[in-house]
Amino acid sequence: MADAARKPLLVAVCGAGAADEELAQTARDVGRLLAESGAVLICGGLGGIMEAAAQGAKFAHGVTIGLLPGNRSQDANPFIDFALATGLSHARNALITRAAHAIIALPGGPGTLSEVALGLKMGRTVVGLNAWHDITGVIPAHTPIEAVEAALGTSPVHP
Repeated sequence: MADAARKPLLVAVCGAGAADEELAQTARDVGRLLAESGAVLICGGLGGIMEAAAQGAKFAHGVTIGLLPGNRSQDANPFIDFALATGLSHARNALITRAAHAIIALPGGPGTLSEVALGLKMGRTVVGLNAWHDITGVIPAHTPIEAVEAALGTSPVHP
């Protein structure tokens, strides 16, 4: 059996399903920094923030996992290594937050808010990168480096 201390951390990156270039670049930087640190990126597997973060992780030769809302793993963005079709729609957000050791939340809508809330409820470290700072328990970050350092600066939570 592998040593538990050597297992990489799973860090969720959450945010809008559509993103302008500036927000997408921020997500790519987060994904790249996570991969460079040895973390595994987990996300919803579709477009926008999810795709950009996965692209950044792949640029740095990282590993990506996508928990898809539908029944088709083929719907994953091209930067997802392991696409898991859940068939759970938005309820997949509970699986993402349960699997993750920490969550980095970028701007988004109600789906992202559900991941923030579930993460807090489950005792995960939740970092808001230029978003969600007004929610008690969310650690504010203003740069991708701050967000990744805050997410990885905690001891692992074993789901």
